[in-house]
Amino acid sequence: VQLQASGGGLVQAGGSLRLSCAASGSIFSINDMGWHRQAPGEQRELVATITSGGSANYADSVKGRFTISRDNAKNTVYLQMNNLKPEDTAVYYCAANIRTTRLIPMSLDYWGQGTLVTVSS
Repeated sequence: VQLQASGGGLVQAGGSLRLSCAASGSIFSINDMGWHRQAPGEQRELVATITSGGSANYADSVKGRFTISRDNAKNTVYLQMNNLKPEDTAVYYCAANIRTTRLIPMSLDYWGQGTLVTVSS
């Protein structure tokens, strides 16, 4: 299983970016998907998660500015980021809890490679 994230880049404060993360490989089902971020010198933190049914949760720091969504048919999760601030600068990682086979009722967490978001003031 692989998670491929894309969409990062350089943007001015107040601007917008949309991140995408597609899961591929041997996938039976995907439970929660989400985005985390890690700023330089900081610990990785949770940004947003979304269940397979579409229920979303957000870190307080991004509520009202970021929107997480997913396309179950495409095994893809998105993060729409609006009104970006310099403090949003970080490497953004996608994650997904995936069951790879119907034969074994077990799922594991998989991580993407990260995509850099830089917000200039």
